[in-house]
Amino acid sequence: MKTTNLRNSGPVQLDNGSMRANIESYCKLLSLSSVSDNYEVAALDAAKTKISYQEYLYKLLQQQIVERVDRSINARIKKAGFPYMATLDSFDFNFQPQIEEKLIRELGTMTFLEDAKNILFLGAPGVGKTHLAIALGLEATKQRRRVRFVTAEELSNELNAASKTNTITDYLDAISRIELLIIDEIGYLDINKETASLFFRLISKRYEKSSTIITSNKEFQHWGEIFGDDVIATAILDRLLHHSYPFLINGPSYRMKELTKTKLKPKKGDENI
Repeated sequence: MKTTNLRNSGPVQLDNGSMRANIESYCKLLSLSSVSDNYEVAALDAAKTKISYQEYLYKLLQQQIVERVDRSINARIKKAGFPYMATLDSFDFNFQPQIEEKLIRELGTMTFLEDAKNILFLGAPGVGKTHLAIALGLEATKQRRRVRFVTAEELSNELNAASKTNTITDYLDAISRIELLIIDEIGYLDINKETASLFFRLISKRYEKSSTIITSNKEFQHWGEIFGDDVIATAILDRLLHHSYPFLINGPSYRMKELTKTKLKPKKGDENI
């Protein structure tokens, strides 16, 4: 059987339609969707601006990389399980002046992950604890870090389910590999001693290996009530606080602020009353 050596064969003459079809076929084969979508427009721009072939190729590949990274980040955001999107820029630091904005923005660079440090946000409902936790988690996904957001109730249910099915070791191994674990709303529901023991195992597994963000409406001296055991609560706090940034937020509630603004907003037609 006669074979064709493509490397040594001369250039193949193609009409525009065949060339376009082949380019798109090659792009699909190589998973270069952005190149396929943009190469014709980029070629026209290149001809107008008279850039080199090398620069033309560079710009096409750069756009491909940007889109591929964006898709990766979006996938990580979806996998993280955030209940809503919140950013550091949308947080009103003027409304909560006791929170050091400079430190929060420094934490937003994710350097604390390198040292496996924890962040704890404590305060009454509505002061912005969850907003800040999500915002930092979002910044971590932008750096393509593995992030998981879970409420304390959801985490308790997962721990108990894994314990009952004898998969707790595998569960703890998996969750310890998450670079940033966000546990929201510790203190809203009491935790029984069995679950508290599992929670302690989780925190111990992540200790000095991975970072955890905690939000709670209870100050540390009341954590014995949350976990139903002062000894376990002390052991958990000892590991969480050893390398940490604790924030106690005593400011006003954002929800009450928004509610007040809504009530004070004049109804249509009442502006001149």
